Amino acid sequence: MEETLTSPKMIKINLINNLEKISSEIPNRILKLEGFILKDNYKEKLEILIFKGFSSSTTHPIEIDLEKKVIELPYIISNFKLYKAPFKENKNNFIRENQDIFFFLNQKNWI
Repeated sequence: MEETLTSPKMIKINLINNLEKISSEIPNRILKLEGFILKDNYKEKLEILIFKGFSSSTTHPIEIDLEKKVIELPYIISNFKLYKAPFKENKNNFIRENQDIFFFLNQKNWI
């Protein structure tokens, strides 16, 4: 699996904020971002869920201030998974996954 480090290009497009905007228009989808935070000489698992235009991390505190980046530390997103919402215990809600950071920036790929 190829890992994608946040680069100036990614910062410029503000990946997470753009995914939140798409998510707000498609309220029956949950996008899970998987990767890691780079700290000193090791990596910490990072997981962010985007639902109805909002991000929430299951692994790290995140900023809710719209003027700040969601994650202030350097991070790598290595996988994206799309699910139907709401989650139901006895139902498979998984739709698709992709490692390309630009794939889910196309709203058509959320359908």
